[in-house]
Amino acid sequence: MKNVTDSFLSLGYWPSAGSFGFNTDILATNPINLSVVFGVLIFFGKGVCASCFSDLLDNRKQRILNTIRNSEELCGGAIEQLEKARARLRKVEMEADQFRVNGYSEIEREKLNFINSTYKTLEQLENYKNETIHFEQQRTINQVRQRVFQQALQGALGTLNSCLNNELHLRTISANIGMFGAMKEITD
Repeated sequence: MKNVTDSFLSLGYWPSAGSFGFNTDILATNPINLSVVFGVLIFFGKGVCASCFSDLLDNRKQRILNTIRNSEELCGGAIEQLEKARARLRKVEMEADQFRVNGYSEIEREKLNFINSTYKTLEQLENYKNETIHFEQQRTINQVRQRVFQQALQGALGTLNSCLNNELHLRTISANIGMFGAMKEITD
């Protein structure tokens, strides 16, 4: 900016042809220059500014009208939704009244069903308990039998081992081999 000002100031030092020249006194020339520039701007620019302002006002007016129109549409939609909600509320209130009327009998019926199902479940549990007790008794009896049998077998083996000598032992083995041979012939 300073270069531009300096170039205009330097024009004042050129020798001029005739009476044309630049006044370098800034304080004396500024009000004149500014009034000329404002006059030209007002004369040529008032149509442009007026059309700009009128366009801005028209655009603003159109946006306001569109906003009002959209608001009215939204208000109408909201009123319609409110009416639908009220209708649904009335319907739900009627259904609630029906449930209240039918509710007590339904509760009694459910209570009886629950009592009956609980009674059946208790019967089943009692049966399972009895079956489990019977099963455990049988298992315990079988265990006792096995122990008694094992002890008897061990006692018999001890008695046999103390009574058997080698000759008696060999004859018992031969007799058993003979029995197995006879059994094999029968099965073949």
